[in-house]
Amino acid sequence: MSKVDLRLGRYQDTLADVTCDLFCVDAPYSAKTHGGHDSAPTVVSNYVKPCDGTSRPNTTRRAIDYAGWSPEDVRECVDFFAPRTRGWMVTITDHILAPEWAAAMEAHGRYVFAPIPWVAMGRGVRLQGDGPSSWTCWIIVSRLKTGEDRNGRLYSKWGTLPGAYVVTQERSFVVGNKPLALMKAIVGDYSRPGDTVCDPCSGSGTTLQAAQLMGRHGIGSEMDEDTHDKASQVLGLRPVRREAWTTDVDEEPIEELPLFSP
Repeated sequence: MSKVDLRLGRYQDTLADVTCDLFCVDAPYSAKTHGGHDSAPTVVSNYVKPCDGTSRPNTTRRAIDYAGWSPEDVRECVDFFAPRTRGWMVTITDHILAPEWAAAMEAHGRYVFAPIPWVAMGRGVRLQGDGPSSWTCWIIVSRLKTGEDRNGRLYSKWGTLPGAYVVTQERSFVVGNKPLALMKAIVGDYSRPGDTVCDPCSGSGTTLQAAQLMGRHGIGSEMDEDTHDKASQVLGLRPVRREAWTTDVDEEPIEELPLFSP
């Protein structure tokens, strides 16, 4: 039976007791990407789905209500989770922060693969008509250089994994939410049934929901209380207040302790 735990608060406070088999995060993108999103002109038009040619009204673009990340934020996150991750580390990001994620993972002795594109056909339209639209986000994947993970599983046994994901964007109560189909594919590719998947920027809970559906355990955190409560409902959880999970962040990292008992 899959277990899921979504905690309210900063990951530095709420996830200090966690280790995982797969670190999988869709953290905020760069400040430039956030600023470009919020300052773009908006229109109401018909959006044509590339998959079947049908159309639906396109509502006004919603502003991103959380701050973008800096390179320092990326390094802090990787420094926190690299010692706590037994297997793969996977992050979805923009072209600006992709090199920062790669460099931070390499600094922890991990082998970083070439960026993998996630393409959502027709996801964005450059409304000023002054250049190409961007339909691509970048997935940074890394593994330990030892040839096996900290569970002793050989990486060579995983087989050749996809070099791209083409999945249509979905609208959610969180701006920038990733499609469930995409997260199921990533969770399925980089973890095994019974593994623990950690997402420290859970948002609407899509990654944890994917873990549930794929027979994995999920653990995550979300800072915004309203978003946390909505995601908890999606996951079938009773919202838990931050105080229940707050720990002293000055303590030494807990190494290799299983989050869930066998």
